[in-house]
Amino acid sequence: MDTSAFFTHSLRDPRLAQVLSAAIEAVEPGEAVTRHLQSNPLPPARRVFVLGLGKAAIAMTQTVVRLVDVIRGLVITKHAAPVDSDSVTVIEGGHPVPNIHSLEAGRAALDFVSALSADDLLLCLISGGGSALMTAPRVPLEDLQSLTRSLLACGARIDEINTLRRHLDQVKGGGLAQATQARVVSLLLSDVVGNPLEAIASGPTAPDPTTREDAFNVLKKYGLTQSIPATILRALEEAPETPKADDPLFARVENIVIGSNALAAQAALGQARAKRFQAEFLGDDWQGEARETAERLCRELALRVDSTPRTFCLVAGGETTVTLRGNGKGGRNQELALAAVPLLARMKNVMLVTLATDGEDGNSTAAGAVVTDGTLARAQTRGLDYADFLARNDSNSFFAALDDLLEIGSTGTNVNDLTFLFGL
Repeated sequence: MDTSAFFTHSLRDPRLAQVLSAAIEAVEPGEAVTRHLQSNPLPPARRVFVLGLGKAAIAMTQTVVRLVDVIRGLVITKHAAPVDSDSVTVIEGGHPVPNIHSLEAGRAALDFVSALSADDLLLCLISGGGSALMTAPRVPLEDLQSLTRSLLACGARIDEINTLRRHLDQVKGGGLAQATQARVVSLLLSDVVGNPLEAIASGPTAPDPTTREDAFNVLKKYGLTQSIPATILRALEEAPETPKADDPLFARVENIVIGSNALAAQAALGQARAKRFQAEFLGDDWQGEARETAERLCRELALRVDSTPRTFCLVAGGETTVTLRGNGKGGRNQELALAAVPLLARMKNVMLVTLATDGEDGNSTAAGAVVTDGTLARAQTRGLDYADFLARNDSNSFFAALDDLLEIGSTGTNVNDLTFLFGL
């Protein structure tokens, strides 16, 4: 990846850009698939079919059709692109809210897998974003869209959102595996904290450990039972329970995580050490409100500033949430960065960089933003009040005015978010 893509007004040091680039390159989907298939040959089968689902589906499928004799394939993704095979159909779904194309994709997926026989192999290539990109809902699409928007706006965690999705959709929570007689091997690029199989793209080929009661409890937690469409509650009452781990169908299903947030973080740390930074991993389970997470991360940074005599790099992974209070532009990574602006101003020679590994954060085309100890002063000279932008959830406009947006374009991968804390 061209490291200059990471340059902003404040980030001009090529060493830092190389650290960020190393994280993305480590989870390049095609390489991850190649590494796995080279050491783990597919089980024998009369015919092999491929279903790619998620933001990384094009790159993953492209690799498979070069390495495996594929009879036919279906790819459902966010940004459609050609695959070097006439036997592969590509559908572009909606994200983060499912749309009519997501509905078409769900129908196509069910038709595709239900036509396979017991001596066929279905190779599923699953990555983040699949929950919205493919849907076969038990409720009208517009009601599912309304629920999704409400959950995103109230700050619900992705695992909570996916709990509801699994119980409202025929292709999630093991539903896709249930719809075919074929043997199933799923290679997963995880975009979920902790890599739970049921949460990655809402687990179309994985057993679901949650129940309809769990789904009801998510609605109750966020006070949504009175405001959502009545069809949602009715579907949760009447829908069959999702298949669990002891269901016999999973005897012919194998789910394998081949890429994750931790892998990206470790690659970044390795590059940082190569550039003579003291490097430390803060874990890949950072969750919660973006503003609050910024405070916690900045406390970690302040501790190292006081105790570490040399340049250092801290890397934290996970996925935060944002409770919408305004109608501005941005996303959880940019909001975290904006909340960190006054906190970094209390330190010296520090930098915080937030990075959505898919290259897209919230309702913007930026992957994140760059903050230094001088950001607050620069903003003040331009008449920019960070608190005002934060109140309006308008982090993108704030950093655009400072030329400190991280705009690297769609990366074709997706393994959650990373935050980098540098002592320089």
